[in-house]
Amino acid sequence: MSGLSTSNPNIATILSTIPASESESITAVGSIRTVRNQSNITFVELEDGSTSESLKALLLQKPLAEGLGTGVSVAINGFWQPAPRGAEQRYELKAEGVRILGPTDERYPIQKKYHSPEYLRKIPHLRLRTPFNAVLARMRSEADYHLTKFFRTQHFVRLQPPIITSSDCEGAGEVFSVSANPSIQTDKNQLGENGQFFGAQKYLTVSSQLHLEAFVHEHPRVWTLSPTFRADKSDTPRHVSEFWMLEAEVRTESLEDVMNLAEQMVRTLVVGLKNSSMLEEIAVATKRGRPTDTATQSYHAEDMASLRRRWDDLCRPSWPRIKYEDAITMLQDDVKANKVVFQLEPLWENGLLLEHEKWIASKIGHGSPVFVTHYPKFMKPFYMLPSTKSQQPGAPVKQTVACFDILLPQTAEIVGGSLREHRLEALQQAMREQGVNMPEPVPVRIKTATAARGVATKTSAFKRHKGADEIDTIPTVERGNLDWYVDLRKYGSVPHGGFGLGFDRLLGYLAGINNIKDVVPWPRHYGRCEC
Repeated sequence: MSGLSTSNPNIATILSTIPASESESITAVGSIRTVRNQSNITFVELEDGSTSESLKALLLQKPLAEGLGTGVSVAINGFWQPAPRGAEQRYELKAEGVRILGPTDERYPIQKKYHSPEYLRKIPHLRLRTPFNAVLARMRSEADYHLTKFFRTQHFVRLQPPIITSSDCEGAGEVFSVSANPSIQTDKNQLGENGQFFGAQKYLTVSSQLHLEAFVHEHPRVWTLSPTFRADKSDTPRHVSEFWMLEAEVRTESLEDVMNLAEQMVRTLVVGLKNSSMLEEIAVATKRGRPTDTATQSYHAEDMASLRRRWDDLCRPSWPRIKYEDAITMLQDDVKANKVVFQLEPLWENGLLLEHEKWIASKIGHGSPVFVTHYPKFMKPFYMLPSTKSQQPGAPVKQTVACFDILLPQTAEIVGGSLREHRLEALQQAMREQGVNMPEPVPVRIKTATAARGVATKTSAFKRHKGADEIDTIPTVERGNLDWYVDLRKYGSVPHGGFGLGFDRLLGYLAGINNIKDVVPWPRHYGRCEC
């Protein structure tokens, strides 16, 4: 039989091919899903991840079936011909030769039966072979393509920001520190005087936003899709320690511009995925991964109908928008009217919890995403542009920032964005108020003009920044690991804004998966990091 080659068509291509004649010979390569023996005939289901459907192969000679079983990788050569009337597929492969590429045994963990998500999470390196996870991988690839196409048509530049950074963008302290492994570090000269590989403490990035802002001063529109890391010990269906974020920055003075961009991007993505038949692929893969009893199949049909409505709702021409203050008022009114009961009372100072966000999304959006805008300033990071308007005389000042979240039903927050503070003095003041970018005082022996004459010396609480014979100048509190970010405002800053989208969370919402650990191919979270 013919050998393994990159010219071999994948199974999706074969299944869509109408044979020119009954003597048309092909080679199908993949892994075996099932083997079923019937008298002198062996039926094999072959899959390769290119489609949720499996290819049916017919083996009429017993020797061809030797060594075959679930999980075995094979190349089957034969004739692609019409299947008998009433068969599940229109065509089948009549095998003439079988070559085992990779054998396995009966202990292969992935069998043709239902496997719970909890079980599959323990074998992430093998769960990738299941039909549903194969669909997720293709949808991830397809989504990347449509997003790239969207941003390219909008004249964006795609960038690759650093993974190792000197700052905590969100200021929440949930960062992973980066250091050389002391157990294998044999040459101390490879480390700095303070024992740090990079000379100072560095971290895995929690967001690429700040670095994108550096680019936006040269390129009007930039974006990235890159990994992000959070040292969050929360063990919930919404949390993992490593995930992918889509982030974009644009030059603008209008929050509406940023909101419209985020809305258009998500809608364009979903339309593209619908046109590429990803929803139908999800339906087939979901059905194959569930038990075959009647009740389960009925549930599957209802589940898929709900998922189709979810996709349709994302494609609506416009999404409702509400200010944070009005959302709080609405929640309070609904509580008073006994329409809903919350664990935490909705108050201006409490913020929106998950239960509040889900209620807002369901009541206002009716299935559609909902924008919530202008959150209190004290809840948000230092880099957001204030949006507080003048108050009535005597009224309390509720300071807000020009920001937004996009909320989805069942999932809640999926996108967060804002206008960025582009004014130097205002940014410095915001950093002071939040205690951002304040270095640890480092006593440094300095030489002043009087000391040079042998009169006296002194110790400064800050590092010097002038020559040894100059009078020391105590730097402002902005000196620290975000000095470079302050420089962006000091040297020709421009008004701009942007947003970040949880890529994995959106894919989970589109696939009907409630736990992000079942969306991320290699889930890392507190206490677990297989492979």
